[in-house]
Amino acid sequence: MTKLSNEFDFTDALKKGAFWMPFTANRRVKQRPDYRIMASAKGTYYQTVEGKQLFDTLSGLWCTPLGHGNPRIAEALKTQAETLDFSPAFQLANPVTLRLAERIANMAPDGMNHVFFGNSGSEAVDTALKIALGFHRLRKEGGRFRMIGRERGYHGVGFGGMSVGGIVPNRKMFAAGMMNGVDHLRHTWDPSVMAFSKGQPEWGAERADDLERLVGLHDASTIAAVIVEPVQGSTGVLVPPVGYLQRLREICTKYGILLIFDEVITGFGRMGHGFAAQRFGVKPDMITFAKAVTNGIVPMGGVIVTDEIYNTFMTGPENAIEFAHGYTYSGHPLAAAVGHVVLDIMEEENLFSKVLALEPVLEEAIHTLDEIDSVSDVRNIGLTAAVDLKPSAEGVGVRGLEIFERGLEAGLLLRCTGDTISFGPPFISTPEQLRDMVGVVRELVIATA
Repeated sequence: MTKLSNEFDFTDALKKGAFWMPFTANRRVKQRPDYRIMASAKGTYYQTVEGKQLFDTLSGLWCTPLGHGNPRIAEALKTQAETLDFSPAFQLANPVTLRLAERIANMAPDGMNHVFFGNSGSEAVDTALKIALGFHRLRKEGGRFRMIGRERGYHGVGFGGMSVGGIVPNRKMFAAGMMNGVDHLRHTWDPSVMAFSKGQPEWGAERADDLERLVGLHDASTIAAVIVEPVQGSTGVLVPPVGYLQRLREICTKYGILLIFDEVITGFGRMGHGFAAQRFGVKPDMITFAKAVTNGIVPMGGVIVTDEIYNTFMTGPENAIEFAHGYTYSGHPLAAAVGHVVLDIMEEENLFSKVLALEPVLEEAIHTLDEIDSVSDVRNIGLTAAVDLKPSAEGVGVRGLEIFERGLEAGLLLRCTGDTISFGPPFISTPEQLRDMVGVVRELVIATA
């Protein structure tokens, strides 16, 4: 890989701000632009326009578990574009999308046999919330309108997803546009009894009983659905306590509340299974997915629903639209073609098993940071991990940002939110790469203490 041509001044373009970068301190980037512009990617590495190689510690944004530059994916895109580059999903279908829907349904827990496609995790979540409202209305329970999210939850940036999400900075600017009737469960992380856990913490299943409190406050007859990430990813890999998800399922079933698992991050192998639902042995009523289904190459997301939900919608006159919802690009044939190749590679290379084999490697490596004084917590599950840093005297998030920027210089593309470093390396990573990654992080953490 070589540097890009100097005919265009990329740094100057970044500073001008024509590209308004999402979830970014844009002014900070303009002041420190080095290693911010990605020129190419191959395998587990990015390369910047300066020629700097960066190990991809988070699989892009949790979305490229197969790494970058896979020639089979490029060939599938070319072939599909030459065959059927676009086909409307309204009133029509196409072979590649029909087959992908069936493959995804076959990967899901038993009895979840129907897939509604969108283009992102945000769209998947808003779709699931609308399905929940429609389901109850069709069952003559239209009074069920409340949605229950969870503190520190992330469900995308649509107004529905923001409403059920529990990240304060994502919510406060847009409070006036939030959905009515939304409430939140307490999150599950308690460092006083969970710090430095390996895998699922033993304490905390009783946190699910917070749903009983909300049922008592609002009455079950007003609650449509509960949505949670099986593992909360965007706020730093918050791992569910043993028995927590099972207890949540029991309470939802008891009161006729739909349970939605947001598996945009955990779906398609991150937990060593098709979905985290299988890893934890809990069947929800809906699963949202995105990201890894196409290895991040072409946007795609969707919702998997139970037979009961689907069949409830399939009532009324047969010429009537059962669900007045969808997107121009739902089930896009290019995305579906890539999805097939991604699933093929995962199957042929037995990558779910590889994730399970890499899990103890990452666990052992990441917990070598437990002993560092400036580290307040380390946790992991599947091929994910997180490290919490004690804030510096300058304020919360300052250390995390410094480590991110130093990481670029040291050859790592890190994901730091506040003072938490999250890890979700590609499934094709080697044990040596994971150990080296943690070794560099150790040096960065010590250097910024």
